[in-house]
Amino acid sequence: MEDWPKEFFTMLETIGQEVDRFFEEVTEEVEEFVDILGRFSSDMMELSEEFTEELQTTIFTELDQYLEELVDPFFDLYLGLDEFPTDTNGFVSSVEPTAEKHSACIGCKNYHGQVYSGNLLVCGMHPYGWEAGGDCPDWES
Repeated sequence: MEDWPKEFFTMLETIGQEVDRFFEEVTEEVEEFVDILGRFSSDMMELSEEFTEELQTTIFTELDQYLEELVDPFFDLYLGLDEFPTDTNGFVSSVEPTAEKHSACIGCKNYHGQVYSGNLLVCGMHPYGWEAGGDCPDWES
């Protein structure tokens, strides 16, 4: 029984060594896990960046195309209305014939001169006006 203090300290030293080895192994496993997680995270970030870029490209392209299809007809209509006068409400009402446009219609009772959806209806016989030059054969005072 006289060696028990020596055995006790030897046992404590062995326990300390085993605890050190345990923490070293745990540290190695944690480092390996962090490394795997870092590679996974890096791969996921790369995939995420690629996905985000593809998504943005697709969304912006489709949105641009959709807006172009939706808005362009309105711009065309608006820009086409420059030649027609507007009333106080902003809507096109009527257009009178002038020497420059539809001169064959001046004074004709068949002249309609109303704009519908951006299109001028000159009269029932000649919806776009008499373009053949000279006097209109359907002109009536």
